[in-house]
Amino acid sequence: MSNPVSATAPAGIPVDETAARFEFGRNWARYLELLDESRIRQAEASLVDMLGTPTLAGKSFIDIGSGSGLFSLAARRLGARVHSFDYDVHSTACTSELRRRFFPGDPGWIVEQGSALDREYLGSLGSFDVVYSWGVLHHTGAMWQALENVHGLVKPDGWLVVALYNDAGGRSALWGGLKRTYLRLPRALRPSFAALAVLPAELKMAASALVRGRPTEYIQQWTKYAEMKRGMSRWRDVVDWVGGYPYEYARCDKVFDFFRERGFVMRRLKCSAGPLGCNEFVFQRAQGNVAWRK
Repeated sequence: MSNPVSATAPAGIPVDETAARFEFGRNWARYLELLDESRIRQAEASLVDMLGTPTLAGKSFIDIGSGSGLFSLAARRLGARVHSFDYDVHSTACTSELRRRFFPGDPGWIVEQGSALDREYLGSLGSFDVVYSWGVLHHTGAMWQALENVHGLVKPDGWLVVALYNDAGGRSALWGGLKRTYLRLPRALRPSFAALAVLPAELKMAASALVRGRPTEYIQQWTKYAEMKRGMSRWRDVVDWVGGYPYEYARCDKVFDFFRERGFVMRRLKCSAGPLGCNEFVFQRAQGNVAWRK
């Protein structure tokens, strides 16, 4: 099998340098206005579920592309020593704000600005028990290189938790074009464009719930989204989904093969609920002979 890092784009689309980069940090700053104890607990629960452990006490945790800082906060509350970094200066500020609110002056939580494509920076960080990058590396503009760079941060027997957009072929390519359109619009028009972009899917879900006589199921997709989706906000996720660019994607088998060739065992896979969503992977770095666990 060819190495995805050196091969020509096995998945994803080339970055359009004429398009602006989506301001993820500004989106997350608005999310912090909604953050409460319930959302934090949901984030903690998702980490516990993914890693199969009730505590991260004594563990080191790096949050690559920390965004709002929610999962850095969750990991710190679960007992981990946390290192957070993000390319986006506003995202870094969001994470710093959560550290200020909940762990002021804490030496066990470091927040920095940095890039998953900066090998020199990554090489200065050491290695970690848990490397976490959720829905981030497909926005770097060089996803396979980013994956190549960050896997070296995982300690032997350590864990890598990553979510990447699913490759839906032509639909993914079309969605990339929609994202570029969003970024070229005046700021005032972008919320309306985001709403229109997801309207067909929303109407389909609403109609399905009505036909089945369960309209509350659709309503709960909005009112209980935080409980179902790791403490997140549905509208902020919609804005991220429609506007998030650069944008790449990959088939599950490509990601599996990539990490298997680098000595990782896949411990968990959660496939995207829809063709354009994220596949969620939990890998463990092999230490000696690690048996496959179904």
